[in-house]
Amino acid sequence: MDPCPFVRLTVGNLALKIPVASKPARSVVHPSSSPCFCKIKLKNFPLQSAVVPFIPPDSNFHDSQVQPIAATFHLSKSDLDRLAGKSIFAGKLCLKISIYTGRRGTTCGVNSGRLLGKVSVPLDLAGTVSKTTVFHNGWITVGKEAKRSSAQFHLNVKAEPDPRFVFQFDGEPECSPQVFQIQGNISQPVFTCKFSFRNTGDRNQLSRSLQSEPGNSRSWLSSFGSERERPGKERKGWSITVHDLSGSPVAAASMVTPFVASPGSDRVSSSNPGSWLILRPGDGTWKPWGRLEAWRERGGSDGLGYRFELVPDTNGGMSAAGIVLSESTLSTNKGGKFVIDLRSNGRATPGSATSPVCSFVMSASVEGEGRCSKPTVEVSVPHVNCAEDAAAFVALAAAVDLSVDACRLFSQRLRKELCQQQDLLG
Repeated sequence: MDPCPFVRLTVGNLALKIPVASKPARSVVHPSSSPCFCKIKLKNFPLQSAVVPFIPPDSNFHDSQVQPIAATFHLSKSDLDRLAGKSIFAGKLCLKISIYTGRRGTTCGVNSGRLLGKVSVPLDLAGTVSKTTVFHNGWITVGKEAKRSSAQFHLNVKAEPDPRFVFQFDGEPECSPQVFQIQGNISQPVFTCKFSFRNTGDRNQLSRSLQSEPGNSRSWLSSFGSERERPGKERKGWSITVHDLSGSPVAAASMVTPFVASPGSDRVSSSNPGSWLILRPGDGTWKPWGRLEAWRERGGSDGLGYRFELVPDTNGGMSAAGIVLSESTLSTNKGGKFVIDLRSNGRATPGSATSPVCSFVMSASVEGEGRCSKPTVEVSVPHVNCAEDAAAFVALAAAVDLSVDACRLFSQRLRKELCQQQDLLG
């Protein structure tokens, strides 16, 4: 399998120094008692914002010290080509940053915070798919250069190669599609998916596919979820198995906790989420690899809340706590991206502390309700050593996509592929 070229552009090591005037203007917000933040913009990409630490004017700030990544832009080959496009109307590509004093957010429809100044960092992305490029690392004067009292803004802007394997479902997961690997303009089938209902006549289907012992077939169910009948509205028993081109099962996602409407409601609540196990083959049986929980958020966002955790390998024991790798919300209307990015989620590991690229694990596109969903899955090269590794991420992407339907309001009817026979019969 050949990866696709990607570049990860990061903005980090933010800091702000503001000289304290002897007679400050009444409109100036004193930085020692007020937070600072910035808004970061790259052409054609969504605006990002981040808190900016305030550094006292007389303190030292070393360029080499590691600070949290403030913003990240993932650039595919097509993104790079578009950004590098020549036009007589387009100026040189720049990263634009606006710095504010005061708190983020809005009050009565008016943006909070006072604009302190703007900085611009020129970018030349040519060659960044093969080598690391530092565009800026140090201080920039905010305001007019002639004023010695101008604020100083510190930042590091860097681009690093971030090759990824890209996979594309050729249909919706519940329709048992093929999965293609994409490499430039070339696509080739690498997996097939089989959607089924685990609790309709073949509860041991997954285990039998790996010729495991019948006594072990439900061990992961009893340890991680519940299959018991529950009163009221529920969606349960969905599973999807990923096979390689020889027909061998190489990963699976199985719904182990039903998606149940909370009492007096028609939605799955965060206090009682449904859950999936992502399974990998090993020693003739399925072994839990990850656990995905999903629910329907209340309020104006009305989004899909989710939490994904890695299941530790405890040699048969199930007592160890999972390691949360991703926790966020997706729009049920517009969709979005499910992302595992250890640095962006504030869960950097020692191995990723100095190399942000290694912290990206995967992303999967998710469509909103009622839209045709053919997920695209991107997986960072260091996390794929074999086909089974890639298949596990494909199964996870399918589970995330199916969770959008599992969390639909129970007043809304699902498509026939997601309904068991008794549901179709009323």
